[in-house]
Amino acid sequence: MELDSKAGNYQQLHASFRWQVPALFNIAQACCGRWAADRSRFALYYEDKYGFTQAWTFWDIQRAANRLSNALGALGTLRGERIAIILPQRPETAIAHIACNQMGAIAVPLSPLLDQDALEYRLSHSEVRIAMVDEASLPNLWAVRERLPHLKYIIGVGGSAALETGVHDWSRLLEYASPRYTPLTTAAADPALIIYTSGTIGNPKGVLMAQRTLLGSLPGFVCSHDFFPQPGDMFWSPADWGCTDGLFDALLPAWGFGQPILAYRGRFDPEKAYWLIKKYAIRNTFLSTIALKMMMTAVPKPREKYGLDPNLRSLASSGEAAGDTLMNWAKEELGVTINEVFGQTEINYLVGGCAAIYPPKPGALGRPYPGHHVAVLDQYGQHLPVGEVGEICVQRSCNGEADPAFLLEYWKNSEATRSKFFGAGSEAWCRTGSMAKCDEDGYLWNQGRADDHHGLGAASHAALA
Repeated sequence: MELDSKAGNYQQLHASFRWQVPALFNIAQACCGRWAADRSRFALYYEDKYGFTQAWTFWDIQRAANRLSNALGALGTLRGERIAIILPQRPETAIAHIACNQMGAIAVPLSPLLDQDALEYRLSHSEVRIAMVDEASLPNLWAVRERLPHLKYIIGVGGSAALETGVHDWSRLLEYASPRYTPLTTAAADPALIIYTSGTIGNPKGVLMAQRTLLGSLPGFVCSHDFFPQPGDMFWSPADWGCTDGLFDALLPAWGFGQPILAYRGRFDPEKAYWLIKKYAIRNTFLSTIALKMMMTAVPKPREKYGLDPNLRSLASSGEAAGDTLMNWAKEELGVTINEVFGQTEINYLVGGCAAIYPPKPGALGRPYPGHHVAVLDQYGQHLPVGEVGEICVQRSCNGEADPAFLLEYWKNSEATRSKFFGAGSEAWCRTGSMAKCDEDGYLWNQGRADDHHGLGAASHAALA
């Protein structure tokens, strides 16, 4: 499952790719276990807003994850049980994901910024048994604790255990646990995470993801960072590790290639972003369009102000279209071409740019990444010609092989799962709910949400399901 970095054009790049998904696969082993034998291989550089810093090797991360897995096992955690990780970018967050995955538990990453109602719904819906929190996220959890009958244990990070009785201290749990652990064997199709959608319309949905979901994100990740990894690559993104962007567009794929990543615990600040890029010689970053515009507005000439070396090699971005002004600024001031990307929690990294192979078109979503069969379809499931608006849909297979990027299901919502797809078997299509038109070169152009286009979208596909 390799991308041809020497492909001469987009068609060759896409046509030459083949999925090779093994029957057995585990995110923890792929992202940490296989690199941990090299005690000198750095995995994580950490800094908080007060200037406190740490550096962790994969060996360090693995030993801590082993201790945590043993501690969770001592608390009676069984395979398939849900564990909430309500933590910001910090070492414990990454360690928790490795620990959960290697023991077959289902991680439920949640943003520490969720309010009490949003947090209660997600924890109750996923029937979380254990929750991990820090000083910022504990108060909201504690306020709804009595309304969560499935929640048996709370583990506090960074001194948060001292805030409430009945909270287990992370450091003490790990101190007495063994650093040796034998990971469970998992199938590629076994569940690994539940990530909740934004819930802009109705309650958020819990997207159940498989271990193989990481593999489904890799072609897009590699392309959007112009054939990651390259010698000297160093990754950073302010994206929240409680959502798909932070996990599958940053932390996990970077570690999947054995490359280090910077974790910064603090609110996003455009000038701080420049400072971090310079201090840590960041070569690869994922920044939302909003973040980039904040950086451009705050410091239009960062090379002059910060003396930035041309360290940046790749820049992926998502959100609203970047446009000519932002694209030109990034090229002139940051020395990189923005590779815009498109996907969703349910099927990540579907479409985007890869400046190393094909030129960007400012404002376009990009082209389908290798391994994904993406098309613009009408309300009857028919392919639309160039220039006509329809829904972006993705087929379950590409070049005759199953695409591993798809969600397993919506947690406890079989009707929503059923309506997400139409067709049968490997020929089935998954609707994204996003509208677009395709130009003569195969680039997709965003046209809003399906809900805004009467006669199109999920309701119109119902008869085909």
